[in-house]
Parts: sequence; C-alpha cells; structure tokens
Amino acid sequence: MEKWKTYKLGDVASVQTGPFGSQLHNEDYVSEGTPIVTVEHLGARKFSSQNLPRVKEEDKIRLSKYSLKKGDIVFSRVGSVDRCSFVSPAEDGWLFSGRCLRVRSGESVCPLFLYYYFQKESVKQEVRNVAVGATMPSINTKLLSDLTVTLPSFSEQVRISSVLSSLDDKIELNNRINHNLEEQAQALYKSWFVDFEPFKNGEFVDSELGMIPAGWHVGKISELILDTYNGDWGKDELTGSYTKRVFCIRGADIPSIRVGNSGKMPTRFIQEKHFRTKYLKNDDIVIEISGGSPTQSTGRFCRIADALVARYDNSLICTNFCKAIRPLVGCSIFLSYLWSDLYEKGTMFLYENGTTGIKNLDLKGLMEGEPIVIPDKQSMQSFSKTVSAFSQQILFNGHENERLAEQRDSLLPKLLSGELINGVLSC
Repeated sequence: MEKWKTYKLGDVASVQTGPFGSQLHNEDYVSEGTPIVTVEHLGARKFSSQNLPRVKEEDKIRLSKYSLKKGDIVFSRVGSVDRCSFVSPAEDGWLFSGRCLRVRSGESVCPLFLYYYFQKESVKQEVRNVAVGATMPSINTKLLSDLTVTLPSFSEQVRISSVLSSLDDKIELNNRINHNLEEQAQALYKSWFVDFEPFKNGEFVDSELGMIPAGWHVGKISELILDTYNGDWGKDELTGSYTKRVFCIRGADIPSIRVGNSGKMPTRFIQEKHFRTKYLKNDDIVIEISGGSPTQSTGRFCRIADALVARYDNSLICTNFCKAIRPLVGCSIFLSYLWSDLYEKGTMFLYENGTTGIKNLDLKGLMEGEPIVIPDKQSMQSFSKTVSAFSQQILFNGHENERLAEQRDSLLPKLLSGELINGVLSC
C-alpha cells in the first residue's frame, strides 16, 4: 500500500465563498428559476430541497462564478461550520449562497473521497477548531484552504469512496422508496376520504361539509380519541424518585420516526408512577404542541409502532413539548392520515396561540372545533388494512437504514486512516 501524503486543502482543491449580500437581494428571488442552496439546505450528503430560494436566468448568468457542478462540496460558512453536502448530478448548475463555501477538487483528488474525508469526526473537529468567533463560529476561504488533508493514491481514494457510497446509495434508495410509499398512502386517503372515489356509485347525503357517503357523518376528531397524555422530561440522571429510565421523543425526532428511523431520542429518568400514565404503545400518536416557525406550524406528528416500542425496551414517552393521543381501537391509521391531510392544508395554523415567540397548538380546540368527515367503521378498517403494508415496509426500510448508517460510520474512520484498506477493499 502506498504511503498516504499530507497536503493543504488549497493545494489540491479550490475554495470559493458565495456571493456577497450586495450581489443578491431578496427582490431577486423568484418562484421559478435556478435554486440557491443555503446553510439551511445542507444535509447528510444530500441537500434538502425544501423552501429553496430561486433566481431568474439572467441572475444565474450574472452569478455564474458561484455555480455548482457535480462533485463539489458545499460547507456552512457560519454556525455549524463542519457541516457539508455533496453536489450530485441533480444539483449541477445550481448556485450557492454567501453563507456557504464551495470546495472543488483538483485532478489528484476524488471528490467523493474528499466528502467522506470531511465526515471523519477528527476532521470535523479540526474544522471547528480553526473557526473564529465565540458566539457564531465562522470560517473563510483562507482558513479552510489552510486545513491539512491526508490522501492515499487516487485509485485508493476511488475504492474507499466506492465502499462508503454503496452504503449511502442504499440508504438513499430506501428513502426514495419510503417517500413513494408515503405518497401512495396519502393519495389513497385523499381518494377515499376527500374525493370519495370508491363510493361514488353509492348513496350520498348532504352535510355541512357538502355531499358525503350515506352512513358517514360530520364530527370531531375527539370522537376518534380514547385519551390524551402529557409528556415528561424528567431528569438527565438517576436521582431520588426519578428511577425509571426512558427514551423521550422530541419534536426533532418526529420526522425521523415517520420514515421508519428511531431518531436520536435522549435517555431520561422519570418517576415510576408517571411512567405508568405516560408510556407509549402501539398505535399511539405523538403530536408536537410547541415550536413551529412562521412557515411551519406546530402539530407535527408520528404514529408509534410495536417495532419502535420494542427497540426501546418498552420504555418510550414523549417530551412535555408534545402530547400523546391514544385513538380508539381501529382508528389509529385513519387518524394519522387525516392529521397529515389537515397539517398539509395548514389547518394547524388556525389553532395556534402564544405571544412569547414560541407557538403552542390548541390541541383541545382543534379536536373539538375542527369539523371532519368520519367514515363508517368498515371503510375505515378497509383503508387501514390496505395501507398497513405500506407502513410496515417503511418501518423495515427505516430500520435497515439505521443498520447501514451504523456500518458506514464504523467503517469510515478505519478506511480513512488506511486501517482496513487491504481487508475491505480486496473483498
């Protein structure tokens, strides 16, 4: 095996800061055009496409110095300066904002290898160490260019990145499958319970929400609920009567749980008597009741599955910034898709209050005040049976993704130090 060599990043790649504020103004943004990635869009390898700002063609040409091409790496220039994403063919030609830095590999460096190099925890720490500013860390082109990188031969870079990317590619495939399954299930809900397509040849009756199938009625969400439970935050260590070790679902964990992952739930300690009234079980629904933003309402949710409860030793609760709903038997899947439909329509914005900057969801007002169409029991059960297979596959894929991510994270530091080169890459 050839000896790995150390360089300054600036000797093997170019580092470019995004456009200054004077080059790009809020009024330059348009609804259709070339996307601009900002710090908020930097994810694990891939960019988030949510709420991407865009510019028209003439601004894209004017700002061509700040364009992205396949293989570029985009860093956060401020805040979490060790955060970066890899530009895939899908983002080729996009732009990056002034709060980011672009790293473009030279001919001697495999771009994907360099991305994985920057995922190594010791390298992330080096990036954090060179940042300046106590309250808001920041890096610039010189600080990043002066960072040292240790590289094997180009052929070994390609082989190492191939091993790691094969795991990430499988994770991304599972994510796409899960997204597609979720879209199918939501479309099925809309077909059945919004457009009433399977029931159009049957009898309809008038209601305050328009014509609905006979045997259905307009009611309240509370009609589908057995009980609601407050969350608990407890203590961060075992102390006094706080002896029950639990895993606590926060609002930040909800998106991960919805796609079958476990999130990064913290371990807490609560009183045993409180656990008996707050534990989560199969078919419960956790609702985030505090938080949100001007563009994101409160009310994010996830449905609890047996597999998740078992994975956490039957010791799941939610934080006190959330509440748990225990639906009536047979209503959980229908209720979760109803909730998703209301959330996507922006209904939760109508039931928010709070004057201190943190919004709170008026859960009781929503459950008692929002009129909904409640189908007959047979239709609800048929829908639940149809989409439960989707939910099971989503959970399976999500669990597999966690195992793949653990495998990747275990291999990464060993491959990037040369420790496993011969053992893994010769397989």
